[in-house]
Amino acid sequence: MQHEKRQSIGVQAQPDVFSRIDRDTAKAHPGRKRIFIGLLGGTSLLIIGALVVLWIIPYVGLTSIHPWAPWVLGAVIAAAIGTVTWFSLALFLNILFGKPVLFSKKTRGIAIKIFLPLMTGVGRLLGISQESVRASFIQVNNEIVQAEGRSYTPDEVLLLMPHCLQNSQCRYRLTYNIENCRRCGECEIASLLAFSESYGVKLAIATGGTIARRIVVQNRPKLIIAVACERDLSSGVQDTYPLPVFGILNERPFGPCLDTTVALNQVQWAIELFLHPSCLPKAWDARDPSKDQASRSKPAAAMHECWESKDS
Repeated sequence: MQHEKRQSIGVQAQPDVFSRIDRDTAKAHPGRKRIFIGLLGGTSLLIIGALVVLWIIPYVGLTSIHPWAPWVLGAVIAAAIGTVTWFSLALFLNILFGKPVLFSKKTRGIAIKIFLPLMTGVGRLLGISQESVRASFIQVNNEIVQAEGRSYTPDEVLLLMPHCLQNSQCRYRLTYNIENCRRCGECEIASLLAFSESYGVKLAIATGGTIARRIVVQNRPKLIIAVACERDLSSGVQDTYPLPVFGILNERPFGPCLDTTVALNQVQWAIELFLHPSCLPKAWDARDPSKDQASRSKPAAAMHECWESKDS
């Protein structure tokens, strides 16, 4: 099946485009953050309840070992309960205010390594699909990464795309050499290449988790902007921690893993969000890069100035 050619968007996007992205996402996925927050609270209460039971059950037997034994165990469990309470409150306030509070810079790691698996299990018991839990986690993860307020130079950013963005009828293999793309416009790869060249960021395509991890090791980025489905994004965030990953969900008009698409304005918005302002190129037309060949080399030519501005 041949698809209509998709239009690329200009690199200098209009501000109102970016301001609509969050609203559009909210309309498409109502209550997404509420799922995460609700499961976070429920999971925290279950952990606290289990800790209390762990203290109550052996309480009588511990006195035969030493009179202080129940209180020592109680102090340990109280500390654990306090830690769970602090983490849940800190993460909730981080989501609410959009910035780290209560020394919560490590909350993303705790959410990724500990709470996400538990929350998925609790969600399953409550009849909430894994896809909904993962989508909620991705949105919260993005907000935490954004709240860190860090900026990067182009060489520190990696755009990591799934191979299913490529037109299934295309005969050119892009996984190991994305420059094989003929920029025919039948899929979003041509526009993503235009973004890569204009902003100077790295672009790679992965066929799965193993290839994605290899790409990350080879490129050693400090930030990944990744496009994938809920399952692959959530597992990718877990696999690459503590490396920050900003996830963008793909669109699947033909079902999973076949001729998927991505909202290019969201990818561009994410690039401009994390690049240091001095590293942003001037406007040019991604629909016809040949009109301004010089602009395609601007990021590389201005890289040294970009580094100096970021370090100053």
